[in-house]
Amino acid sequence: MITPPVPEGATEGTALSHHQGSLNTKMASREKDLEEEIYDKVVDLTEYAKRQRWWNRVFGKNSGPIAAKYSVATQIALGGASGWCAGYLCQKVGKVAATAVGGGLLLLQIANNTGYIQVDWKRVEKDVDKAKRQLKKNTDKAVPELNTFMEKSTDFVKKNIVVTSGFAGGFLLGLAS
Repeated sequence: MITPPVPEGATEGTALSHHQGSLNTKMASREKDLEEEIYDKVVDLTEYAKRQRWWNRVFGKNSGPIAAKYSVATQIALGGASGWCAGYLCQKVGKVAATAVGGGLLLLQIANNTGYIQVDWKRVEKDVDKAKRQLKKNTDKAVPELNTFMEKSTDFVKKNIVVTSGFAGGFLLGLAS
């Protein structure tokens, strides 16, 4: 073992502890430098991620959240909370609507079977055919409006992918609760 030179007025034991102390200081300095280097790389990575969002490659250059001034966690939380509220509301309204429609059909069927009402099936068939023809005519007229709505919706989803994904998850949770 190579021993370091002993400073004047010091014994060999204190010189060894002085040497170990300087080694510890050097190691601490190296660890600190390594931590700073890692931190710089992480910061560089986050800056890179801000400039090169993955959805830009998937959805195009014009994509990016409109709510970019909020953090990702805030965007997901707001989307999730509003999605949960919408899902919960749809669940409750859907149950009421299904009960009303089902109950109404049940009452009509009971009334038909007991003889309270008589259904003119030929007239029903004629009215259904007329409604089908009108629906086909109106669908051809509504296609451009539907296309613009779909384009606007797609653009909104592309620009707000974080909020939209939070909303979708919250909506599904709201339906399930």
